[in-house]
Amino acid sequence: MESLLLLIKLINKKKPIKLNKRTLLILIFFSLNMMSSVTWAEDFKDAERLDTISIAASDDSADPGETVIDLKELQRLDPEDLQDVFRSTPSVQVGSSLPVSQKVYVNGVEETNLSVTIDGARQYNRLFHHSGTNYIDPELLRAVRIDPGVAPADAGPGALGGSISYETKDVSDLLQPGDNFGGALGSRYESNGNTFSNDISVFGRGGGFEALGYIKKASGNNFEDGNGKPVFASKANLKSGLFKLAYLHDSGYRAKVQLESVTDYADRPFRANFAGRHSGDTKNTRKYTLERETYVASIKDETPAGLFNPYATIAHTETEIKTGPDKNQATYLSVNGKLANEFVLDSGTVDAGIDFYDDYSNGFFPGSYVVEEKAKNGGVFLQARLTPIERARLSFGGRYDNQDMKGVNGSKSENDGFSANLSVEFDLASFVTASGGASHVFGGVQLAEAYLMNPDWSYPAGGLEISYAENAFVGLEFHGEGLSSALSGINLGFKLFGTDINDIRDENYRKGPDTVSELESTGYELNGHYDWQSGFARLTYIDIDTEFNGLAGSTDSQYVGTSIGRSISADIVHSFPDLGITLGADLQYYFDLDGNDASSTPTLQKNAFQRYTVANAFLSYTPPFYDNLTLRLSINNMFDETYADRASYGQEWVNTYDTQVLYERGRSFGLSAKLRF
Repeated sequence: MESLLLLIKLINKKKPIKLNKRTLLILIFFSLNMMSSVTWAEDFKDAERLDTISIAASDDSADPGETVIDLKELQRLDPEDLQDVFRSTPSVQVGSSLPVSQKVYVNGVEETNLSVTIDGARQYNRLFHHSGTNYIDPELLRAVRIDPGVAPADAGPGALGGSISYETKDVSDLLQPGDNFGGALGSRYESNGNTFSNDISVFGRGGGFEALGYIKKASGNNFEDGNGKPVFASKANLKSGLFKLAYLHDSGYRAKVQLESVTDYADRPFRANFAGRHSGDTKNTRKYTLERETYVASIKDETPAGLFNPYATIAHTETEIKTGPDKNQATYLSVNGKLANEFVLDSGTVDAGIDFYDDYSNGFFPGSYVVEEKAKNGGVFLQARLTPIERARLSFGGRYDNQDMKGVNGSKSENDGFSANLSVEFDLASFVTASGGASHVFGGVQLAEAYLMNPDWSYPAGGLEISYAENAFVGLEFHGEGLSSALSGINLGFKLFGTDINDIRDENYRKGPDTVSELESTGYELNGHYDWQSGFARLTYIDIDTEFNGLAGSTDSQYVGTSIGRSISADIVHSFPDLGITLGADLQYYFDLDGNDASSTPTLQKNAFQRYTVANAFLSYTPPFYDNLTLRLSINNMFDETYADRASYGQEWVNTYDTQVLYERGRSFGLSAKLRF
């Protein structure tokens, strides 16, 4: 019922779209590109069709409302960091220009309020509010699945604002057709920052066994913003790796063990998510070390049939943040897993099982104190994905969680609760699909940030507050091919969405472990997509209104969310198959947005988040006579815009406290090469 009330509130809060002259010029520019692209399509009717690039719930395994960034989309984006991964997904923003402090937000909700996994392994930490949470090398990814708001029960516990599932590459994603052994060498150069990254991978299979090894190193100098000024302590120094061993039995069961890791080590701003508190405070650095490792063992039937298809995952995840020369250190450890069965029915599948986590977070401050909190959770879940009739796709389920949390002084909070979700797609006609969904989510109690834990905290006798969330969405999509062959390739969509999260733990070193906050995020999205013989174009307008305790901003809402506002995103790609050439460009435009500063008596900051326009373009070439080699030339931030990403921290403080935010990289020319053997 509360989710339905959320939908009513969404409709009542819906705001009109306001376009200024600059925005209209941007829309006209990309509309002309789309029109010219249609002409290209007519000229290349006989050319090989470009493989579909999916950033929508278009595959059979996707839930209604789910967004999938698939391997071909990732190859097109050629991402250098997480900002690039989600560049063409307007509902997802990534703050900070430094990997060590990048945080992901889905519809304005921070990832610590989502269920985040890497190959099924739980990723959750709140170690240091000036650092990031879950960084991953984009080169490792084969797909990213985002459930904004309404998440399935088998996504795991704590999916207050939805879920993100990262999937890493397997041997089958890398081998050339007909080969059982291979490898790849990759190299990339970015002119702005004189940054080099190199990677090597080796992989093979035989007798049912598969093996994959990958390592990468990136290093460089400080890059410059659009004004030509060096961005403080921004040099790259990153290492990552992925190692997998798998065995596929004749029965269809595949067992797999793997290690995925990433390390970032360099001098960073003293507070790594912004450059300084004052304009002269741009030489105050300290060494940051971010290390994250994920070990996973799993077994699953790759060709499930019938009613008995058990599968299991067990994982160990560890994230560590160190700062020097103070030698402060924070560590997050988790042992987590899942045991379930997939029932394959004529009308779809039903997954049922149990999952658990045993989380530990501690802060070590030499010469001062050591603090720690612990949490254990056991869950039972069921999620059905059915097509009861040809025109309808249903996903519904629920879970029950029982959580025990132990504070720094040994006090306990014991909680339990239910979660439920329902989402549906229904073809109203051959050319119109309606969708909608709602969820009620039990979030339990989050572990406190390690750097903020106070050994003198006193916990309430009745335990800490339990967080709950309500999510809802409705949407409508128009498919041109269902109406007329002349409209084939045209898709138009509208989506209205909202999330309310209550009693998010928002601990404070001095105020105590039991302070809580509220987050409300509402918005809508308009999108258009056109596919032709050898390319596509898409345009998206999105408006996300996020409020933290009734105020807009980012500076006082760590681990909760951030304000996003209105933006336009556009992409266009065309391929010349006979020449082995692909051309593409994308653009993001963010409107001005007001925010409240984080003083004791917050005041409205007019245009605290300033408008900006970022455009990128690339040319990719794979020689027809040697298709094992791919070269790519890119121009990033071609307009040389000086800007901080909309999700970057501290923008409301610029005028009030003369805060120096972290600007993004100015214009940069990139050259990359990938050789497969």
